[in-house]
Amino acid sequence: MGDVQQKLTIWITGASSGIGYALVERYLARDYQVFASARSEGKLSELQANPALTFIPYDVTDASQIDHVRALIQQQTQHLDCVILNAGNCEYLDPQHPDWEMMKRIMSVNYFGLVNCVAVSLPLLKKAQSAHLVGISSQAVQAAFTQAEAYGASKAAVRYFLSSLRVDLQSSNIDVTCVLPGFVDTPLTQKNTFSMPFLMSPEDAAARIESALMKRPYEYAFPKRLSAMLWLARCFPKRWIAMTAPKQ
Repeated sequence: MGDVQQKLTIWITGASSGIGYALVERYLARDYQVFASARSEGKLSELQANPALTFIPYDVTDASQIDHVRALIQQQTQHLDCVILNAGNCEYLDPQHPDWEMMKRIMSVNYFGLVNCVAVSLPLLKKAQSAHLVGISSQAVQAAFTQAEAYGASKAAVRYFLSSLRVDLQSSNIDVTCVLPGFVDTPLTQKNTFSMPFLMSPEDAAARIESALMKRPYEYAFPKRLSAMLWLARCFPKRWIAMTAPKQ
């Protein structure tokens, strides 16, 4: 078993496309040893020639894989300096024909999937000198969006989980950051049929996240224009509902 001594180490989930893939590219460019996970390689196959990248297949909803995935990482390093838990999914609830099982599907990926990833990585983060645990939530938690009951609730659960974990890991020298992106042009959002204000590319989102994480904030929400709009939505909820509720 080797141990990556000369490089900082990072594990990124949901890495086969979108923000995750763009983050892999950026951290490889910064000379990190990158462990990238997704259910399948996807675009990561384009980067496999880079010896600093290790693809680790992982279905984050499967808790039985936790020890196995950790063991695969430990084959190359005994610690992780940073993890970015980005894996997620989105489906929308149709109130007229509700699929209640969908609520479980989304929670199993976005919330319980993230919890499973923390279970994989926490023992390795504790072995680093100054580790950083990052989870991707969403600006959707800032205000109510139509048909987003499942997605918004799962991302709100992520946000609270990370907030509590931040308190409990203070003594372990592990910083915890919750990232709340706005609309990013990914395979998930490309299925949306509604207007997405301030839509940005995955590369732009990854650049903002990487820059923000250098300061290890408790939370990082972007873009600021969307944050301001959603702040107004919370201040004037009746007006927000009148503007966003589906018309009969």
